Amino acid sequence: MKLNDELYGEFVVEEVLEKLIYSKAVQRLKGIHQGGASYLVNERWNLTRYEHSIGVMLLIKKLGGRIEEQIAGLLHDVSHTAFSHVVDDVLNYKNEDYHEFIFKEVITKSDIPDILKDYGYNYKDILFDDSQWTILEQPLPALCADRIDYTLRDMYSYGKISMEEVSTFLQNLKVVNGRLCIRKVEAAEWFVAAYYKEVIDFFLHPLNVYGYFKLAQILRKGIGKGIITKHHFLKEDKQVIAELRDSEDEEIICLLKELKDVQVEENKTDYQIHMKKKVRLIDPDVALEEKLIPVSRISDKVKTMNDQAYEKASKGIYIKVNEVNNNEII
Repeated sequence: MKLNDELYGEFVVEEVLEKLIYSKAVQRLKGIHQGGASYLVNERWNLTRYEHSIGVMLLIKKLGGRIEEQIAGLLHDVSHTAFSHVVDDVLNYKNEDYHEFIFKEVITKSDIPDILKDYGYNYKDILFDDSQWTILEQPLPALCADRIDYTLRDMYSYGKISMEEVSTFLQNLKVVNGRLCIRKVEAAEWFVAAYYKEVIDFFLHPLNVYGYFKLAQILRKGIGKGIITKHHFLKEDKQVIAELRDSEDEEIICLLKELKDVQVEENKTDYQIHMKKKVRLIDPDVALEEKLIPVSRISDKVKTMNDQAYEKASKGIYIKVNEVNNNEII
């Protein structure tokens, strides 16, 4: 199977990966938006978990990761619910890890175990121990393929970084003893800046926060009224919206309309919404003289960016809703 990714280029992938890509579990991710509610308030914020999952798999391949790690990369998000991390708020998972909590169950009930068995793989050996896949996943503040892909993919797609910058950064990525690091301090500084464009400027964008808050409110009410249950979240985004819309519940319909054509601003003194999200700080290793050194130890620029990001994330964002202009339902 030949794949052409806008970030990483053209690759030929093994047959087992092709079969997994066409599995029901992976194809469902085409209907799960990466930003949760983002696409409902800005139609251009429309990347999906499918695009991200393919990207993570290809980045691992590009970096020389084994086929098993590529499989794990492709499948790492198959348990993400409709609306991604919005559901963590709805179900009160403060660490934003509901998809991890249900991962084993979703995998076991899917078509994935049989596909892997047909190619001589045991799904439990590959998928139930992330610690063995050091390119795919690392705890913050380290680099990993998952973190790199969603940062580059979102920021490139939304016009915040250029393809030239992406290509230069990728040329500076390397793997040392199974751990992702960066060749040059300047490239590490660039990625830190790009990462905070993602997790501060985009995740905490006033319109994004409004959509997240409003959709979480709608989903909680839908559960409270018995219109949906948490099991609906294993469907696609549009299917859950359809369930809510088709209920004809007046309160739900009114709230759905409030996701269209809204004008909001950040305002710390006059606000209706205050939201804090998970604090995400990054401190990638730089390879200097065969040693891996966190870039914050050698870059005042990164220290400053980390301090500013921590302060912003810790305080959260205050949103004033100025106007909702549209009576059309989403």
